[in-house]
Amino acid sequence: MYAIKWESNAFLPRERLASAGVEALSNQELLAILLRTGTRQKNVFELAGEFLETIGDLSHLRQMSLQEFQAIDGIGPVRATELMALVELARRIHGAELSKSERILSSDRLAQRMQVELRDQKQEHVIALYLDTQNRLIEKRTIFIGSVRRSVAEPREILYFACKNMATSLIIVHNHPSGDPTPSEMDQQFTKRMQASCQQLGIVFLDHLVIGYPDYYSFREQTDLCD
Repeated sequence: MYAIKWESNAFLPRERLASAGVEALSNQELLAILLRTGTRQKNVFELAGEFLETIGDLSHLRQMSLQEFQAIDGIGPVRATELMALVELARRIHGAELSKSERILSSDRLAQRMQVELRDQKQEHVIALYLDTQNRLIEKRTIFIGSVRRSVAEPREILYFACKNMATSLIIVHNHPSGDPTPSEMDQQFTKRMQASCQQLGIVFLDHLVIGYPDYYSFREQTDLCD
């Protein structure tokens, strides 16, 4: 990790953004704009550089807690809160690409986007995606967040919202916090129950995706359970 040395005759980051465009700015310059001011010991540009050196990699921001932000020199409670809000907003912007206007046609593409959403979750999340006749998303709903005592949602909970949304098909997505997407015996039994329940209601069960990182498991791709 390198830091850009502050020169007195250099453009301020905001001026550089206005003149050269936001894409031309370094990570240090972008962070300096967000931090706004430095401390008594260092200007904002130096503070941004030391911050980046401390975290080592921008991807580490996703896992940092409020306390870890505040532990960095020059980052107080207000700045820590603002940075955490920024990281979360960036994650939501990325997740919003799965918009209601888009047709879901690829398990691989959907899995990649759900990895962004679920990668850092410490508990198992069961998410249902309800689709219309053109495979357009009607609603994406978190059905259940797992605990030690219970880790799988009931088909009736999922199908209640399918009927409420007048969905013609659905996809189930859940994550394995361990990162290993290999389906458990419980996952396989749950998929069989979902398939049978959907058939009874005339709803197409398109897929059950198990999200790990960096891989995923698709029951439609790997088995005949969703055929």
